[in-house]
Amino acid sequence: MKTIKDLDLKNKTVLVRVDYNIPLKDGKIQSDLRIRASLPTINYLLEHGAKRVILISHLGRPGGKTNPDFTLSPVADELRRLLPGHTIGFYPLPEQGTTIPIPSEVKVVLLENLRFDPREETNDPEFIKNIINSVNADVFVQDGFAVIHRAHASTDAVRQFLPVYAGLLLEKEIHNLDAAIHNPKSPVLLIIGGAKVEDKQPLIDKFSQLADQIVVGGKIAADGYKSNSSKIYVAEDFDENSKGDKLDIGPVSTIKLSGFITDAKTIIWNGLLGYAEDPAYATASTIAAEMIGEHQNAISIICGGDTTGFVESLIESHPNLHYSLVSTGGGAALEYLLGKSLPGLEAIAK
Repeated sequence: MKTIKDLDLKNKTVLVRVDYNIPLKDGKIQSDLRIRASLPTINYLLEHGAKRVILISHLGRPGGKTNPDFTLSPVADELRRLLPGHTIGFYPLPEQGTTIPIPSEVKVVLLENLRFDPREETNDPEFIKNIINSVNADVFVQDGFAVIHRAHASTDAVRQFLPVYAGLLLEKEIHNLDAAIHNPKSPVLLIIGGAKVEDKQPLIDKFSQLADQIVVGGKIAADGYKSNSSKIYVAEDFDENSKGDKLDIGPVSTIKLSGFITDAKTIIWNGLLGYAEDPAYATASTIAAEMIGEHQNAISIICGGDTTGFVESLIESHPNLHYSLVSTGGGAALEYLLGKSLPGLEAIAK
C-alpha cells in the first residue's frame, strides 16, 4: 500500500478524503478528536511542499440535499483554530464545469458536505471528476478510514481519475489492525459488548481461533448469550433498574474482566458493556476503559462507533489515558478485522 511518504509533493494540489463526521449539537462541535486526527496528514503534506490541500468529507445523513444542520462550516472554524498559521478556505460543492476561485494565499481548503449531492453515495464518477477538475487536483489521498468500506465516489470512483495514496491516519489504522490479526502479542483479549448478537457473532467466531480470552458483556450477555467454549466468558451478574432490566454487567463480572485486562498483551474492545448513556450504568465500561488506557504494556484497539465515542469522551477528561488505536472507523474496522473486501482500500496504489 503506497502512502504519502512515497510521493513527491512539491507544487502538487492534493485532494484529501478525511473523516469529519463528528458529533454536533446546536451547531457546536462536541468532540474535535477526528479533526485533530487528520492534522498529521495535513501538516505532512504542507511541510513537504504541497501547493494546496483540498479536504473533502461527509457529515451525517442529509439525504443528498443541502441541509444547514449538516454543514461543515463549524469544522472549518475549528480547523482555523487548530491551524493558526494557515488561511483556511471554505467553499460549497462546485457547480458542474466550474472552477473554484481560490486565492493564492489559501493553502488549506475544506469543501462543503459531500452528501449534499446524492451522487456521492451512488458512486457517480462524474461527481468526483467535477470536484477534481474544479480544484485542479494532481493526486488523491485517502485518509478517511471510516468510509473505506463504502463504494462511494470519494472512496471508489475517484481511482478512475487520480492516483490514490494512503494518508498517515489510514496507515496507522491499518498497521494496528494488521498487528492484532497477524502478529498479536499474547495473551490476546477480545471484549465484546453492545446489543446485536448478529453483528458480533462473526467477530467472536473469527477471534475464537486468535484470542486467548473472549469476554461477552452488554445487552448480548444480558439477553442470555451462551457459549460452550472454555475461552469465552459471558458476564454472569448484572446491575438492574427498578424494573429488573439488566443494564450493566455486575461487580463479579467486572472483577473477572479486570483480571483478564491486567494479564493481556493485546486487547481489542468492541461494544459497550452496559447502557452507558446513563452514567449509573456506565460503571463497567468506565472501569474497562480506564484500565485499558493505563495498561501501557499492551497493544489496545478500541473499535465500534459507540465504544470509540465513549472512550473519546473519557479521554477529554482523562488525557493521561493512552490507547494504541481508537479507531475512527466503526464498520470499516470490523470489516477489516473480519477480512472483508474494502473498496476504498482496494483503490489505493499498491
